[in-house]
Amino acid sequence: MKNQDTPVQSTPLLELKDMRVAFKSTTGTVEAVRGINLTVYPGQSVAIVGESGSGKSTAAMAVLGLLPGTGEVTGGQIFFDGKDITQYSEKEMQGLRGSHIGLVPQDPMSNLNPVWRIGTQIKESLKANNVVPGSEMHERVSQLLEEAGLPDAERRSKQYPHEFSGGMRQRALIAMGLAARPKLLIADEPTSALDVTVQKRILDHLESLTHQLGTAVLFITHDLGLAAERAEHLVVMHRGRIVESGPSLDILRDPQHPYTKRLVKAAPSLASARIRSALEEGVETEELMAGAANLAEAEEVIRVEGLTKVFDVRGAKGDKKHLKAVDNVSFGLRKGSTLALVGESGSGKSTVANMVLNLLDPTEGKVFYKGTDLSTLNNKQLFDMRRNLQVVFQNPYGSLDPMYSIFRCIEEPLKLHKIGSRKERENRVAELLDMVSMPRSTMRRYPNELSGGQRQRIAIARALALDPEVIVLDEAVSALDVLVQNQIITLLAELQERLQLSYLFITHDLAVVRQTADEVVVMQHGKMVEKGTADQIFNDPQEAYTRDLIDSVPGLGIELGTGL
Repeated sequence: MKNQDTPVQSTPLLELKDMRVAFKSTTGTVEAVRGINLTVYPGQSVAIVGESGSGKSTAAMAVLGLLPGTGEVTGGQIFFDGKDITQYSEKEMQGLRGSHIGLVPQDPMSNLNPVWRIGTQIKESLKANNVVPGSEMHERVSQLLEEAGLPDAERRSKQYPHEFSGGMRQRALIAMGLAARPKLLIADEPTSALDVTVQKRILDHLESLTHQLGTAVLFITHDLGLAAERAEHLVVMHRGRIVESGPSLDILRDPQHPYTKRLVKAAPSLASARIRSALEEGVETEELMAGAANLAEAEEVIRVEGLTKVFDVRGAKGDKKHLKAVDNVSFGLRKGSTLALVGESGSGKSTVANMVLNLLDPTEGKVFYKGTDLSTLNNKQLFDMRRNLQVVFQNPYGSLDPMYSIFRCIEEPLKLHKIGSRKERENRVAELLDMVSMPRSTMRRYPNELSGGQRQRIAIARALALDPEVIVLDEAVSALDVLVQNQIITLLAELQERLQLSYLFITHDLAVVRQTADEVVVMQHGKMVEKGTADQIFNDPQEAYTRDLIDSVPGLGIELGTGL
């Protein structure tokens, strides 16, 4: 955690004075940023927090002169290093970007050119900012990659983006953002696509690097826990306006604005911190004790025994020809409960889920549904079995067919299993929309007309269509803003209680696990390293890897006020 009392110089590095940004559309002008005031001092770290559409990224892009489409600054001033840059020409802005204000963008895959080597892309940013003479360029590229925490920089610089993991790509973008030693670095959701442990390593690294270079950082994020842990000062945006700002811990412990209160309540890492402090104070409620006893008595709906999956690696020889993605994993999912399968990317958790769903055949081991070995079923029996096992995927944008109306998306499984007449199916779809708190009129709309959270509700409605007993939730809330995420988690809990559903929750987000899971299985490199109840795993983790995962949750260590 950064020191809250970092001494700052009295002259601001960046100052927004009553800045307004608007976008022109066919129907008129839409104001995205409505007169905000913001100050960042040299060497200071400030975070702008808010959900999608709050105007936080638009504000940052206005500073860089990179507003998309018809966006323009329509009022107020932007001072950088004492100069008003609002009226700068494109050429003057180019002179400022990179060399004075760096950017680490959100999505490393779409911000790196897939056909250029990583080293070439860093060279380009050095050239664009006239940072070093040509003769020193090669050496500087290696130095920047090493600085960004990529060992073996010489070899790495010759590789292409697809040969890098998400975390490595993000490090390459940090190298580019800091290449010209800017005075201000804008980090726009820099780690939202990454696992918590990778996220922590990258943010730790970014913090020490910017501290060393004396760079000020402006974080843009929807994760309050992360913002509070990484920035001295918080600015909360809602619908284009700043609703609250001040020292991070003050805002977390005593939020004043109703919107900030909602954000603090909804942030999974902070909810986890509240659970942790309640347990540390010995608040072992009777309810908790009774819950644990009921869980032990509940029947197992899914039993996984010695599950192993080996993939053949194309083009590899010898030992590397086979990849053991899952190695001897066993666990049971009890009726009406949630079992979380946790681990970093590549730990094998999604492969396990695909074997449970019978989308992949195990190399060894068995999956039982209520005592029936799935490998003994013929195609017809498997098809019938599928009704009991449904899935909700991570990306609500990719899992619904954009050509289908919402009605057709939800009706499809009913039609496939030849359930009911057209009228009966229509009634069932209406009933399912009610269940997920969506208006019935939604059935005439299409996925692209809905927000991410609304689409995820539709995906849940579709998963419920056939009255399943088990739902596999594969990173089902990780693509969503905290407030929306919180609504979906609450909805899933209500549906579980009402319909006695069993959830197999696949996730890398331990903060969400703390809120939702009854039991936890921790996976690393295909192996199961630890399992137990959520309380056991969080309060007394046995393995260093599990401790590392828990300690990486942003904001989990923050002590909150008692009023929340």
